[in-house]
Amino acid sequence: MLAAAQETTLKFVSWQNDEPGVGGWWAGLIEEFKAQHPGVEVEWTKVERAAFADTMTTLFAGGSPPDIVHLASFEFQRFANEGWLEDLGPWFDKGGVSLDGWAGQQICELNGETVCVMMLYFGYIMAYNEAILNAEGLSAPTNYAELLEVARKTTKDLNGDGIIDQYGLHHPTKVGGGQYVTEMLNYVLDAGGRWTNAEGQVTIDTPEVIEGLTRWKTIVTEGLMPRDLSSGETRQLLADGKIAVGLDGPWLVPILANGAASDDVKIVADPLSPPVGGSSNVLGMSKDISDEHKALVWDFIQLAMSDDFQSSYATLAASPAPSPRADITEATAVTPEFGLLVEGAQAASAEGIDRIPAGLEIQYNEFAKMVMEESQRMIIEDLDPAAVAATMQALAEDLQNQ
Repeated sequence: MLAAAQETTLKFVSWQNDEPGVGGWWAGLIEEFKAQHPGVEVEWTKVERAAFADTMTTLFAGGSPPDIVHLASFEFQRFANEGWLEDLGPWFDKGGVSLDGWAGQQICELNGETVCVMMLYFGYIMAYNEAILNAEGLSAPTNYAELLEVARKTTKDLNGDGIIDQYGLHHPTKVGGGQYVTEMLNYVLDAGGRWTNAEGQVTIDTPEVIEGLTRWKTIVTEGLMPRDLSSGETRQLLADGKIAVGLDGPWLVPILANGAASDDVKIVADPLSPPVGGSSNVLGMSKDISDEHKALVWDFIQLAMSDDFQSSYATLAASPAPSPRADITEATAVTPEFGLLVEGAQAASAEGIDRIPAGLEIQYNEFAKMVMEESQRMIIEDLDPAAVAATMQALAEDLQNQ
């Protein structure tokens, strides 16, 4: 570790300071870093998530950026494109730190540079109500065809009043564009489709994406999931035994554990392949700071990536750590299904999956809104998914060219 000068202060701005679990992890990381670097302080400032991107933009544009850079995975691209983030590639080469198997790290590769380190990347799992499936003589689905069969047979009017009161699938639709598109992505990916390819070219008008749109239209128009509910509402229905099957991320697990149907709900690997995967937040370094501060920030990043802190991340944050070397023994003792969460993240990462399509990172909000609106129009007006895919293709290309 670097022998630091006295009275050195690193600036670190985050929105996670007081978040349960992960906030304590950051606090422990900072304390250990300070213990290893006598005389160095870390000025850890909280900014609310809603104002975070604007605040960080103001700091960078005004020439007073934080030394340690913490950003959401859907916003770091703008900072990198402005030339504000240090290329960490040479630091990794010099430090001998391995990124092999680091979940979601490919998302931090931008314009030929390693502009950040992925701090949280998740993959989807499947939860199903065993009692509901058993009542219909069904087993847990292992592919899309079986999932559709289960959804159809478990969507029922149980009391004969003409109102569906048990649904086959959990998919919230009273959500923003980003969440709506993520729900659809389950079916697009399993059909072999991608919104864009690895080079960032739009690939919506393809047979695979058309098939994914067709599947989404089928599920919605057949009423196999409740309509116009939020994520929280549908997750609670799943937890309480009102929905048979749910595809979701690791945050679903504690909700299920506290639900009325907790004894009946089982968690298994996602039957759709590849599973939806998503990046959450990243850690980086400001480019326009002193060499002394850069060396210290690099030490901070290395400490965050260490086996000990990656293992404690899994335990404290109750989420898969990106490092394949993280010891999940403690996390598994608390959450027996934790190994499935890790497997889901690694499976999605291996296929380079992210909710945010390559080439549309900066325009993602507009892209997601467009896809949601065109998908809803497809359902309301009973449009041909092939025609909808062609429309989406043109609109996405226009967004890229703006």
